[in-house]
Amino acid sequence: MMVTLAGARWRSSALLAGLVGVQSLHAAGFALIEQSVPDMGTAYAGAAATADSVDTLYFNPAGMTRLPGTRSGAAVHLVLPQTEFNNEGTTFSPVVGGAPIAGNDGGDAGGLAAVPHGYLTHQLNDQVWLGLAINAPFGLTTEYTSGWVGRYHAIRSAVKTININPSVAFKVNDNVSLAAGVSAMYLDGEFTNAVDFGTLNVIPVIAGGLGGALGAVGPGGADGLSKIEGDSWGWGVNLGALFELSKNTRIGIHYRSEVEQNIEGDVKFTLPTPALAGTFSDAKVKATVDLPATASLSGFHQINDEWAVMADYTWTGWSSIPELRFDFANGLPDGVTTFDWKDTSRVSVGTAFSPSGSDWTYRFGVAYDESPIKDAASRSARLPDADRIWVAAGASFSPSEDLTIDVGYAHLFINEPKINKTGTDAEDVTRGALRGSYDSSVDILSVEARYRFF
Repeated sequence: MMVTLAGARWRSSALLAGLVGVQSLHAAGFALIEQSVPDMGTAYAGAAATADSVDTLYFNPAGMTRLPGTRSGAAVHLVLPQTEFNNEGTTFSPVVGGAPIAGNDGGDAGGLAAVPHGYLTHQLNDQVWLGLAINAPFGLTTEYTSGWVGRYHAIRSAVKTININPSVAFKVNDNVSLAAGVSAMYLDGEFTNAVDFGTLNVIPVIAGGLGGALGAVGPGGADGLSKIEGDSWGWGVNLGALFELSKNTRIGIHYRSEVEQNIEGDVKFTLPTPALAGTFSDAKVKATVDLPATASLSGFHQINDEWAVMADYTWTGWSSIPELRFDFANGLPDGVTTFDWKDTSRVSVGTAFSPSGSDWTYRFGVAYDESPIKDAASRSARLPDADRIWVAAGASFSPSEDLTIDVGYAHLFINEPKINKTGTDAEDVTRGALRGSYDSSVDILSVEARYRFF
């Protein structure tokens, strides 16, 4: 029975790291802020208040009331993160002697990813607008080489989401507009990491190990592999308000609720010996993840016919995940793992320049984006996240009255993430002590086409 408990603890921590530890270095935690190309150019400053394009649907649908007729937009964001680990003393757990783990540094765990979105707005009458947004608010992929020193913590992590968000906006009067929407979000994930059955083998049965069942095999001598796949649908709401203080000044407020994902999936093992099949059997797995709420306050001011300035503050409630509890269909006891994230803030400022008589608009912005990771001890190999500074620029060109092409680029400077997993926590005994730092940065290139039908 104690061997079964050890397997439950290991599987619990693996699922935790997979479901909520996917790396998205370009936004706090594993959120994707890339939902507008015009706003990309200002580092998303004023995104809830600018309200001059169909992209307002995601950041504040109340801004639809400034868009007469029927409009559409489709975009793709090419995101290229660099994530290279530098080993600084990774070892097996001190519980089993703490010898160095053989392996490489994992290569570049980042990889090019495309993040799309599509929007449609329609003015129903003088007071009511309808909108539909389809986008990907969470995701991306990270993958280390299979023989790296942190393979027991993570190898591959892949999360994809699709969010379908219809909304309605109501123009109360010339100064106030309100909006509400409903989100249906699909999440799909795949997560792998190596399993150190050699470490389990040297742990006595009374302490939850295999107690020498594999003979004289020690730490690192009997690696296996775990693969977890799961998916779910979750639901949420979003609310927005736009206050037009004058024809040149407006303030936007927007809120997105938590989205509860009740994930169901499978865990499958590749074992070094058939003798382990009884204890580490493939199984159905369930887990609940509350994806965080966000709240934004934005301001926009048109200085003159050519220049505008904007700013934004966004709060994200990452503390909605204090722990994860896992239920195993094969009768194993629940696995509980603490996830010690904090709520975060993002602050941005930007400007837009529209030369008189030109069909072009130019944008520039900077942002400070806070990470939910508190310190090196709580950082995961699946999410080597840290605070970052955005520097962004963009441009829009209108070849006709109805068509606009937008491009945007951002570079993210990331404060060197350090990781210091001691290997003494119950969930890390078979993973080992992972110590090191990351060289990290992100480049984002985006393009969008917007069309006004009438």
